Amino acid sequence: MSSATGSPPPPPAPATATVIACHGRQLRLRRTDDSTVLARPARRNLQVVCGDTVRCAHDMQHDDLRILEVLPRRTALYRSDARGRAELVAANVELLLVVLAPLPRCDPFIADRYLAAAASGGMDAALVLNKSELPIDASLAAALAGLRLAGYAVHTCSARRHAGVDELLNLIGTRTAMLVGQSGVGKSSLTRALAPQSDAAVGDLASDEEGRHTTSTAWLYRLPCGGQLLDAPGVRDFSPAVQQLDAATLGFAEVSARAGQCRFADCRHLAEPGCAVRAASEQGTLDPRRYESYRRLRRLHEDLLVRQRPW
Repeated sequence: MSSATGSPPPPPAPATATVIACHGRQLRLRRTDDSTVLARPARRNLQVVCGDTVRCAHDMQHDDLRILEVLPRRTALYRSDARGRAELVAANVELLLVVLAPLPRCDPFIADRYLAAAASGGMDAALVLNKSELPIDASLAAALAGLRLAGYAVHTCSARRHAGVDELLNLIGTRTAMLVGQSGVGKSSLTRALAPQSDAAVGDLASDEEGRHTTSTAWLYRLPCGGQLLDAPGVRDFSPAVQQLDAATLGFAEVSARAGQCRFADCRHLAEPGCAVRAASEQGTLDPRRYESYRRLRRLHEDLLVRQRPW
């Protein structure tokens, strides 16, 4: 309704909302009253991802909701794109849950890189072994032992049998957690078990050791424990953004714990004399596979930094 002077009413003040899904440039927001609405960024260069808290307002010209600003992020998960540039994946995640399974065949180096990204991005991390109804081979058992030796908790569950789900909810509590991992490990099935109201689709897995993608976009769901769960698409491979990694330790907890004992303060923990990290690997107090994972990531880190130099 117009005012007494005939002028149009002022536009509504910007409101705060949470991004709960991204469909390209179209975003789904959850407002403070728990209603959801679609919106678009007001500027092309405004980067918005699932988990972001944003300020938005109605655009009278286009008659739709526009995101004006992304509020400061508490944490952020980044990956490297094909050119080694940092690509933002999710925001404001407090707990990264790296999902493994007996099938498809586990690649523990992918898990290591997620854990490194979590440590460098300010997130807690834990491992979730799904499909506990399946036998664990020697390779997966050794990988889990090495991860436990590094200090990471491993939570066993079965989404199919709904086993261990309550324990996962207790672990998440009121935090915002994110499920990540290889395609086919059952993240969408876990999402359905943890957040029964979700519409996450579960696809059929190939009969061999390869899994097909079952989730095409990231979604943020409320949990009965009071927390939130971000379900992200599965990946064939994952490389953390080198610019976001801790330059000294690359996010490896066991490297951080021993780096101060090295002979040289700038030790890269590769071939330098007096390296406490390499010595721990040789003595077995640091899992040799984890140390090899660190070496691979260190070489990748240095290679990408060289490629990104302006000359």
